[in-house]
This record gives sequence, structure tokens and C-alpha cells, in this order.
Amino acid sequence: MTVVVYVICAWREKHTTPVLHAAALRSWGKRLIWTWPRDGRRETLEGAGISLAKQYTAAGLTMTRTHANMDDGTPGGSASVEAGLMDMLDRMQTGKFKVYNHLADWFEEFRLYHRKDGKVVKLYDDLMAATRYAVMMLREAKTLEPPPPLRYAACRSRRLDVELRSLS
Repeated sequence: MTVVVYVICAWREKHTTPVLHAAALRSWGKRLIWTWPRDGRRETLEGAGISLAKQYTAAGLTMTRTHANMDDGTPGGSASVEAGLMDMLDRMQTGKFKVYNHLADWFEEFRLYHRKDGKVVKLYDDLMAATRYAVMMLREAKTLEPPPPLRYAACRSRRLDVELRSLS
């Protein structure tokens, strides 16, 4: 079975709380499962000692059991940025990764994504990181039958898939 990843929606907002972020994401569908970064277990000052993963769960999102990681046989899986990027790049180069062309914020981050001295510059990369987490956790994905209708206007825009050729 060939799995093609489609990025159909994206949401980016600076200086927001998990409650507001979750409210925006909940409107995309109740049956969606959300993944999170390794530092999502870290307790934050803003969360009064409650981890981000727990804050998003409390705000009504269904979260994966564990943080985003590659299913590479290591205990707990690898959270390697490079492994995730290589998986995305392979998919892009083989036509198994497509992004809807109305996602201007996503493409803006993609164009800015770069390396300096061989390392990924982790600046203004929230959507790229979120996409990488989703790709890393495809094993947790479930096919929805039938697929739910798109519930908000931004996702109903032109459906012209754009293939990406390079992540570097």
C-alpha cells in the first residue's frame, strides 16, 4: 500500500495559549489524532506546572500516546530531526507528499527553511516541525470511512496539489 501524505490545512498563530490553539484545531474534526514534540511533557511556567501534552488533552484534543518519534526499533523510537526530514524528503521526491496550494503560511516557512553550517536553522519553523511530527507518526494514523467533509473555509479552497522537490 502506498501512503501519500496530503497537507490540507495549516494554522499558525504567534503568542497564543494551548486553549486557543486547541479551539482552532478542534474545528477541523473530532476524530483527528494530534501528535506532539518530545518536549511536550515538559512542565511550563505558562501552564502552571502542567505539561503541554496534558494542556492540549484538557482542551479537548485527542493526543497520541507518546511524543513524535521514528519507528526505527530503538526503545521509545528516535526523535531525530534529521531522520524525520529525510523521511519527508524521500516522500517529496517520490510524489508521496503533497501540499494544497492555498497554504501560504506553510509555503512561506518551507521557503525559509534552511541549514547553516550543516544544521537546520530552527527559526520560524513551527509548521515545518508540525508537519515532520505528523509524518513521523503516520503509524498512528487511521483511515476515516467515509472521510469527513472539510468543515472550514480555508480548507475548501482550490484543490490543486503541489509536489515539493526539496527540503534543503
